[in-house]
Order: sequence, then C-alpha cells, then structure tokens
Amino acid sequence: MSLLAGKTVVVSGVGAGLGRQVAAAVVRDGGRVVLGARTEASLAKTAAEIDPGGACAAYRVTDISEEAQCEALAEVARERFGGIDAVVHVAAFDGHFGGLEDADFASWRAVLDVNLLGTLRMTRACLPLLKQGGGSVVFIGTQSAVAAPSQVRQAAYAASKGALTSAMYSLARELGPYRIRVNTVLPGWMWGPPVRAYVQFAAESEGVSEAEVLGRLSDRMALPELATDGDVADAAVFLASDRARAITGQSLLVNAGELMR
Repeated sequence: MSLLAGKTVVVSGVGAGLGRQVAAAVVRDGGRVVLGARTEASLAKTAAEIDPGGACAAYRVTDISEEAQCEALAEVARERFGGIDAVVHVAAFDGHFGGLEDADFASWRAVLDVNLLGTLRMTRACLPLLKQGGGSVVFIGTQSAVAAPSQVRQAAYAASKGALTSAMYSLARELGPYRIRVNTVLPGWMWGPPVRAYVQFAAESEGVSEAEVLGRLSDRMALPELATDGDVADAAVFLASDRARAITGQSLLVNAGELMR
C-alpha cells in the first residue's frame, strides 16, 4: 500500500523549492494534497505539474499571517476531500539577514509573525478536521536553530524556527490525546533553489567556480554531498504517514551528517 493512500495533506508555502517537492511526494505516495501559498501562478503551476488530471490536488491563495485565509485553506480540504490527515508547514520568511548588533526588531517581528505565529495559525485552523481522526503536524525548522552557520547570519530566522521547535513540545502534549502527532524536520544546507542561488552569488562575488563553493559546503558533511529538498520532503512525508504513528515531539535533522546530535 502507498505510504499516504487515502490521506489528505495540507502543504503551506508551495513555491519552486521544498514546498513543491513535498506536494509532489504526497501525490507520488498516493495522497491528496491541498496547496497554500501567496502566489496563485505558482500554485496553479505546481498543481498542474504534480497532478495533471486534477483529481488529487487543490489549492487556494493563502497568506499564513492572516487567520481567515488559514481557515479558508482548511475549508478547501474539507470541501474537496472531506477532511485533513496531515499538515506540513513549509511557508517561511527566510530573506532577512543579520545579527543582534544590526538588528531591526520591526523586521524581526515580521519574521516571527510568519515563521512562528503564522505556522501556529495554520495549525489551529486545521485542528477541527485533524481531531476527527487524528493525524500529523510537521513543522519545517532549520539546523540553524541549534547550530548557527558561519557562512550566513540569520539570527531572526533561527530564533523564529527555534521558538517553533520549542512550541512543538507543548503541542505534542496538548494534541496527543486527540492522536495528533507533532514533529519537526530540521534541514541543514539543502540543495534546492535558495542554496543554488547562494552558491552562484558566492562564486561570482569571490571570482571562483561554483564547484569550489559547493565543495566547501559538502566537505562539512559526513556524507559526500548535500541533502536535497527532495530528501527533506521524503522525511516530512514519512512523519506525516502512519508509519510514524508512534513518533511525536521529535526533531529530525536532515543534513547529510554535518551536525550529529
């Protein structure tokens, strides 16, 4: 039997990278997927690519900083597929850089509002349907929340994702009686559009080849290459599935062994 046969999964933050890979993995593994993101063109493109027949994918434009839009996305799942079995939270504000000394705390609040509170808004919107039969909530965190990288400084992003991981423990206890599991996937350097852009930028800035920049990153790993966004998607789908039925309140590093805990 397919990993997600008969399951409906809501995926927030569906763009060209990890969100698309998660959505594609859900359909590949026999599930139905409800996509949310702020850009309709991206949603339509992804839905058409992963489910050309239109039987297994639905979508709605969704900004997770708006509670009513989160509730509307959950309603799409109910109307189209009859319920929700899992939610995978990919949506994130990851474009703010800097540390404490140069911090603009207004910008930090915007990061927290999306990455922490937005994820919790979306989770709460799905709870009435998740409670009907139990299920899974999967947060996408970051290795940066537990070990800051030396190549880039993203203190606000790391803090917001660290707070989300801390919230996971409370939610796992709170929602466990409803047979709802809550877990977090922590990607490290993940080969996909954002890291590809970083490698290109660093190579151009330093006047070196992209292979050299990529080699610096992969040399840090126990395995000889970076994990991909597809690898992270597979981990998220596993945690969304019944094969992880006894796993809750856990953080899973998907990082090719750069950091081991």
